[in-house]
Amino acid sequence: MNKAEILAPAGSMETLRAALRSGAHAVYIGGKRYSARNSAANFSLSEIYEAATLSHRYGAKLYLAVNTVISDDEAADFCEYIKATAQNGVDAFIVQDWGCAELIRRCVPDAVLHGSTQMSVHTAEGASLLRSLGYTRIVPARELDRKTISRICKVGIETEIFVHGALCMSVSGQCYMSAMIGSRSANRGCCGQACRLPFSAIGNKNKAALSLKDLSLLPNARELVDMGVDSFKIEGRMKRPEYVASSVHELKASLEGNPPDMKLLRGVFSRSGFTDGYFTGKRQDMFGVREKDDVISAQELIPMIHELYRFERKAYMIDFQTVIKEGQPTVITAECNGITVSAMGEVPEKALNRPTDRAVLEKQLSKLGDTVFNFGKLTADIDDGLIVPAGKINELRREITEKLTTAIIAENTHKYTITDYVPHIECPRSSNTGVGLKLRTFCRTIEQAIAAADLSEHIIVPIELLGDDILGSVDINRIIISPPRFIVNEDALANKLEELKAKGFNRLYCHTADCIAIGRKLRFKLHGSFTLNVFNSYSAEYLRNLGVEDCVFSVEATLTQLAKVCTELPLGAVIYGKLPLMLTRNCPIRNEIGCDKCTKKLIDRTGRELPVVCSKDYVEILNADRLCMLDRLDEIHGITYGIIYLSDEDSDSTRAILSGHKPQGNITRGLYYRGIST
Repeated sequence: MNKAEILAPAGSMETLRAALRSGAHAVYIGGKRYSARNSAANFSLSEIYEAATLSHRYGAKLYLAVNTVISDDEAADFCEYIKATAQNGVDAFIVQDWGCAELIRRCVPDAVLHGSTQMSVHTAEGASLLRSLGYTRIVPARELDRKTISRICKVGIETEIFVHGALCMSVSGQCYMSAMIGSRSANRGCCGQACRLPFSAIGNKNKAALSLKDLSLLPNARELVDMGVDSFKIEGRMKRPEYVASSVHELKASLEGNPPDMKLLRGVFSRSGFTDGYFTGKRQDMFGVREKDDVISAQELIPMIHELYRFERKAYMIDFQTVIKEGQPTVITAECNGITVSAMGEVPEKALNRPTDRAVLEKQLSKLGDTVFNFGKLTADIDDGLIVPAGKINELRREITEKLTTAIIAENTHKYTITDYVPHIECPRSSNTGVGLKLRTFCRTIEQAIAAADLSEHIIVPIELLGDDILGSVDINRIIISPPRFIVNEDALANKLEELKAKGFNRLYCHTADCIAIGRKLRFKLHGSFTLNVFNSYSAEYLRNLGVEDCVFSVEATLTQLAKVCTELPLGAVIYGKLPLMLTRNCPIRNEIGCDKCTKKLIDRTGRELPVVCSKDYVEILNADRLCMLDRLDEIHGITYGIIYLSDEDSDSTRAILSGHKPQGNITRGLYYRGIST
């Protein structure tokens, strides 16, 4: 890209107009289906066509978010939807689901794909993988510092960075809290924002320990340009037009070297002000909630902000050439952005009073009013003593602007290749039940790993635990290395993995595309985690073709959905454990009471206690209840292995669980029966 793109959100036509009139170079929207913001107004198919036409009139791009995971039952409808929206003129598709990306390619081979932030890509290797797979752009995780962003910008794929708007507590694509608590899946576009509810390390019912302030990197815009960021993304498809207009306006000012009005932006919308997020690496003063003063400020500012988008934005300059000759029809030709159009009028008459001259022409032709055009220059070839009535000149001007508008829209609207592909997949899998299935155990301690080794086909062990204690007690061929779920130093990780490879380790547990990329490069055998969010047959097959040997299916799927999956990729299912509900770079306990008083838990508004597991660079918030299907394995069909996720179990508990004993205390069946809202 030649310039820094201002990318604005729009949840409605009114917001889209506000974004474009305020100066956005591109707008991203969601349709009525398959969008990660289902609760926004969103756009029907006819509105998507209208949105594309309006965007292209300004020379702006329109990106469509289809960034949810889909089920097999939705594949046919998804394909028809993609074909229809491609025909309606969208410029790119924002995608999370591996299978969705493949379906889009089959339906529209020349479609432009942007890897959504829900893909959780956060390393240069992950970005490089997407580039090699044909993605044009990557939207990295929002939890990156300037050094990592700069590194990703050098990969050779367009980089789109969130610079203003709400921050999720969890890494996008890695949050299962809303799904597990309320059956509203963020990965399916139905996030219930459970993180904004009261949580506390010490039971304070007024504390929102998982609520972050809004991000704003607008003061850092020029630095991001220098780093090579291609697109500056504003969050907020559920926000008002005034929010979008003011954000675009101030981002534009910052990119032009002027200080953004942060006081204005805070007044329009904030949660106790703004944070620079993870950009500096400090991760301080990041927590905040929406307060009464914030709401009052917004109400006072809204009328003033309307002026930012009250009128059409002048996006183009028109140069006119007029020929008025005796006995010949009047001809006006206009050139704009390399496009030339003409309009022919009537034969001019002899002037009885004041003849038409250059000044008259310029006065009438410059009346471009509520259009996207500005008057440039005029070349006139006029015979003396002739008159063309002002009304006739106005008619020709309107014809000119209409023709130019049509031509500009056509030039900016991509014509795609649309195939007749209909999704279909053969089903080679057996319908065996989970009785007697092989077990794999995710261990968090050396004690657990040693206890689980003899009762598991494989044990999955965090890389930091792979020292002499385990090597002396466990067959190395049974160990699957679990790298960090969030990779802060990819060079250090790659070096460590190379060392382990040299010692005979050969298997890698892949949490995200980043792990797949690094593992492929080092030639590990790749095993997929449920955090890859495989929710359909097409994703499973895509990962198999990518070299993944097996994968745990999404924990958000029902048993019925799991049984219907058709793939040659061996699939696993989580059958026990306190599932990670959130992966976050920020510790809510440290923020509330400090590390020295760590309670290792969060308490929700109902009194449930959620374990908090700290790592060096990130935190996992676990479910309060243990998922347990140990007594219902006969109801799980079509899986090859079961996954046991351990948390605080000791050696005896570990052996008991792996022997099939149901644990004491509260258990949950997860989403296997109740499923998620759609």
